[in-house]
Amino acid sequence: MKKIDAADAALLDALQANNRLTSEELAEMVHLSPTACQRRLKRLRADGIIEADVSIVSPKALGRYVTMIVLVSLERERADIVDRFKNAIRNTREVMIGYYVTGDADFMLVVTARDMEDYEQFTRRFFYENHDIKGFKTMVVMDRVKAGFAFPIEIEREP
Repeated sequence: MKKIDAADAALLDALQANNRLTSEELAEMVHLSPTACQRRLKRLRADGIIEADVSIVSPKALGRYVTMIVLVSLERERADIVDRFKNAIRNTREVMIGYYVTGDADFMLVVTARDMEDYEQFTRRFFYENHDIKGFKTMVVMDRVKAGFAFPIEIEREP
């Protein structure tokens, strides 16, 4: 775990709420100079603490009216099969989030579609044509209650 201090934590909290803040706005919020904020942000990005600056887009605004959570089980849990499926997830735009998990399934995916017909076409292409997949279970999302990637930021306290 990389060490961050209170100023880094304040910057991360502010950016997770709004990644479009200017250096001046950030400086005012975290009580640093704009130059110090930029220097810290550059370090946080270089250290991989900030992985990406993204915007959360409304799927409905783009015609993606249906969201599904899909549990996927592989035929076998071999490294080459797992790696192949991970690559398929990364290269498929309909898959918004993909997790390799423990428990009853091997993967948990969040998938969007225009409608159920569109999702059926996706399942035929992505699941049924993949011989590495033993099965999948789909849960249709009724309401998106929260969307985001903000994590609680905690700093290590000195003893």
